[in-house]
Amino acid sequence: MKRNRTLFNNKSNISTAENIVLTFVRLALAALFIFSGFVKAVDPLGTAYKFGDYFAAFSDTLTQMNFAALGEFFTRIDFLAFPFAVAMIALEFIIGLNLLFKVYIGTTSLFALLFMCVMTPLTLYVYIASPVSDCGCFGDALVISNSVTFWKNVVLLAFTIYLFIRRKYIKPLLMPVAQIITELVFILAVLGFMIWNLTHLPVIDFRPYKIGTNIEQAMQLPENAKPDVYNTKFIYEKNGVKQEFTLENYPKGDSTWVFVNQESTLVSKGDAPKIHDFSITDPEHGDITDYVLQNEGKTYLAIMYDLNKTSRCGVQKVEKLYQLAKKHGIDFYALSGSSDEEIEKFREETGVTFPFCTTDPITLKTIVRSNPGIVLIENGTIEGKWAWRDIF
Repeated sequence: MKRNRTLFNNKSNISTAENIVLTFVRLALAALFIFSGFVKAVDPLGTAYKFGDYFAAFSDTLTQMNFAALGEFFTRIDFLAFPFAVAMIALEFIIGLNLLFKVYIGTTSLFALLFMCVMTPLTLYVYIASPVSDCGCFGDALVISNSVTFWKNVVLLAFTIYLFIRRKYIKPLLMPVAQIITELVFILAVLGFMIWNLTHLPVIDFRPYKIGTNIEQAMQLPENAKPDVYNTKFIYEKNGVKQEFTLENYPKGDSTWVFVNQESTLVSKGDAPKIHDFSITDPEHGDITDYVLQNEGKTYLAIMYDLNKTSRCGVQKVEKLYQLAKKHGIDFYALSGSSDEEIEKFREETGVTFPFCTTDPITLKTIVRSNPGIVLIENGTIEGKWAWRDIF
């Protein structure tokens, strides 16, 4: 009788076919969570910027819906974008690692289910309302449409529900003490990896301005690029009656019809150049983008997207680099999105002497994830990038 009771309580008593399905679901979820966590842990600031985009979009939408108080709330919590990003990245990464190595399967499957229960409705909203161009779920490594993101999450939600229901049939690989140690190692490793990428530069650069990119070439479309596709309607009037026509059947050359209006609707977005928003404006000489990109010699660009957030220790290193570049006849420009008044105040506070030009701050945040950061270009090609901590 005791032997029969033991067999009845055996948690692994499922068919081979279901065990294969359960293993596939677990490994598929592990791979997706690890990949999603890794590509965002490479660039935590990018995820923080995306949270900021969400907060701004929610604020605008709620304000337009006459919920000004709620809109103001999302504006006020913008400072939480970075901690939210770090928490989400760590959660995703650790869920994936736990599923892969079968650590704390019960708790992990619950967190995975809760995570997908939050993300799936959110991506449905993004799919319907399109408050942001892309959800940012895979960082800059893989940009997918809002519709694909939602349906991907629907599948993942189904997987996590199944995994949670059948979690008791997954045997742990490690003893309880070993699971505690493993979990601590996972947490420390993920946090350490993010700290490294934050204090230096991302170990893998998924953005358009990676080393080796020729900026001028990246601003152009290839010959086989797909154009935007529009559905165009022409409205003509005849004898007081208005009628819609297409490009194929509008009454060309028929003077009895009077043109009233033209309506164009975007059907599908075409290709866009990898870089489409890079420009440098000098306060004295205007747009010097072509001059900088076509210079066959070396040019240093000091990136400071917001001078109010620029490291004062870092800017002193930049000043030393400027003096060294000046000594060797190498061009040097500081690029900032701050106003002329802020630049002048910054000069007085720090005593820096290098020349300032203006560039869109969003572009600057994309170029290098450091404030300040240094970019070396030669003949329009990016030859090197450094965080301010790595200059000297």
